[in-house]
Amino acid sequence: MVELVLPKNSKVAKGKSWKAPLVDGKKPKNTRAFRIYRYDPDGDANPRLDTYHVNLDDCGPMVLDAMIWIKNKVDPTLTFRRSCREGVCGSCAMNVDGRNTLACTKATDDVSGAVAIYPLPHMDVVKDLVPDLTGAYAQYQSIEPWLKTETPAPQDEWKQSIEQREKLDGLYECILCFCCTTSCPSYWWNSDKYLGPATLLQAYRWLADSRDEATAARLDNLEDPFRLYRCHTIMNCATTCPKGLNPAKAIGEIKRMMAERVV
Repeated sequence: MVELVLPKNSKVAKGKSWKAPLVDGKKPKNTRAFRIYRYDPDGDANPRLDTYHVNLDDCGPMVLDAMIWIKNKVDPTLTFRRSCREGVCGSCAMNVDGRNTLACTKATDDVSGAVAIYPLPHMDVVKDLVPDLTGAYAQYQSIEPWLKTETPAPQDEWKQSIEQREKLDGLYECILCFCCTTSCPSYWWNSDKYLGPATLLQAYRWLADSRDEATAARLDNLEDPFRLYRCHTIMNCATTCPKGLNPAKAIGEIKRMMAERVV
């Protein structure tokens, strides 16, 4: 019989319960419970789940609206990232109701019962709902995500046909929220070597670009048992992407290019 011991500060404890502020001296009628992960790695306490009762008549319809309401009116210590509130920047990526998504585009009404909110899985936590994306950004940088050419630059611009430009659809829209990467079991187990869905989708974005002239070097950079081939087409990435993209398809295209190229 193997005895497994959980690491220190890995067990989530029951936290505080915060009531919604009174309205004209009365309890608000339209409230929803939000159970939110709280953790400060600089302290000694275990992570906990705090419950906040949000007055839905006093905030916007999205999960991020409720979180801003909590921070402004109930608990200013709640920590999370956010910026555009339009599903463009990817800052507010987190796990809501068991699925990685953007809090700014996730409607509270889409969740039944209490709304459970956790940081993106697998990543170290900076504080509360803020994941440490240092490693993910370093992996993204490793694919050299910019146009590389040897041909002298034209006076005006690099031109593409309509057909060439259409090959980038479904690739350039990625906002690097890393919802897909942190939902991938292969990345959970091999994040130090496997690049993950988001970075590999970005890698194919440049491989598919007709203006780029570094295809061979880019493929050489990905030719590795772990960097590319840890993808087992589980498809969690496509299921969870808040922009409706399909990283698994892009990874499949990279594998096809690997198989077809002449070294």
